[in-house]
Amino acid sequence: MLPIAPDSAQFPREPYHLATVSLSRQKPKSVWLLRGVWAYFILLIFEGALRKWVLPEIASPLLVIRDPIALWLVLRLILQKKFPFTSFTIGSIAVGIIGTITAIIIGHGNLTVALFGARIFLIHIPALYAIGIILNKNDVENMGKVLLWLTAPMVMLVIFQFYSPQSAWVNRGVGGDLAGAGFGNVLGYSRPPGVFSFANGNTLFFSLVCCFVFYFWFNTKSVNKLALITATVGLVVAIPLSISRTLLFQVVITGIFSLFIGFRKPRFITHLIIGTLVFGLLLFILNSTNLFKLSTEVFVTRFTDANESEGGLEGVFIDRFLGGMYNALVNSTDLPFFGYGLGLGSNVGSQLLTGQRTFLVAEQEWGRIIGELGALLGIFVIFLRVLFAFKLAILSYKKLQKDDVLPWLILSLGFLLIAQGQWAQPTSLGFSVFVGGLLLASLKKKANN
Repeated sequence: MLPIAPDSAQFPREPYHLATVSLSRQKPKSVWLLRGVWAYFILLIFEGALRKWVLPEIASPLLVIRDPIALWLVLRLILQKKFPFTSFTIGSIAVGIIGTITAIIIGHGNLTVALFGARIFLIHIPALYAIGIILNKNDVENMGKVLLWLTAPMVMLVIFQFYSPQSAWVNRGVGGDLAGAGFGNVLGYSRPPGVFSFANGNTLFFSLVCCFVFYFWFNTKSVNKLALITATVGLVVAIPLSISRTLLFQVVITGIFSLFIGFRKPRFITHLIIGTLVFGLLLFILNSTNLFKLSTEVFVTRFTDANESEGGLEGVFIDRFLGGMYNALVNSTDLPFFGYGLGLGSNVGSQLLTGQRTFLVAEQEWGRIIGELGALLGIFVIFLRVLFAFKLAILSYKKLQKDDVLPWLILSLGFLLIAQGQWAQPTSLGFSVFVGGLLLASLKKKANN
């Protein structure tokens, strides 16, 4: 068994439920833990901006700016005897230690690269649990509301990036790179990264926004209507501007999860119909604007060209999703028993070892894990991640049966991030940890104000 439920015996209401009373009445150490999670959240959103525009001269150290906060959260909970040593956390820490040793002795032999890879298991996976322990459901909703308010300025930035040349200040890359941070080129337009270092951060941000947009349409009484409508408009506009198929797929997935809510819980059908009508009306209005028409044309061109090169939607699904999983397992027998070493599959690892940023192991996550750790440890890690994702899915569904839709909607993004999100990339790792922590916290009972 893999104990993860915050309401279970592993997570008794006290002392793990740290935010059951108003912030002003909490103990100081609990306040600081909560502030630590907010700091992690803020840095997750704005770390790229620091590396591109504010402090480009120290862009490399800022890549791991969230690591000390994550470590501090975990250590504080351990010292307070509030950290849960479950199968997932113990297994992850063990893999981090073993993987570091094997990487140095029989792998690539670079301590820095090994530690960069090991920090995923030693710091960030435990931090996922820490976030879930420290936050309560009220905190999750508050962070969702902040995301709604951030959506409009984020979209405005993306619009400027979309229409500006890569040489423009707004498109400056990490470390002040004048070549620009845009990715790809479709009809002369590049994928805008927003405030993030790379375009995937922009996609993950709006994917998370999508979860809360749908949630608050099911709970309109608990949110500012202006913020909700603005975020809804921003999400619709962001889809074509992002030139990201992943964002479109994620919105569709969250939409399907929402339809499931309507089918299983008829009392939510009215909310679902209203939300659907709003989305439809927005599409109709926006389609009459030149901005939306142009971005849609670019997006459709990107979608069509990429799908044709990958064999259509079937090829996209099989090759990029199931294919990556299948090939990782099939090819595992051709690798060294303990793999090539932790950290080798990351861009940081390739930069330190070869001087170039490339995929030295595999582009897909499962292939990278097995390539770095070998078949035995790699499959063990994959098993832990998939089992953890399914455990969260079961718990979220049980909450849905009790008319609590928040965990279910966060699961629409969190399931894939936990099961096969690309954790070697710091932004993707940060979102996976944060979304996983939000999902754990949302499974708690709502605190009384």
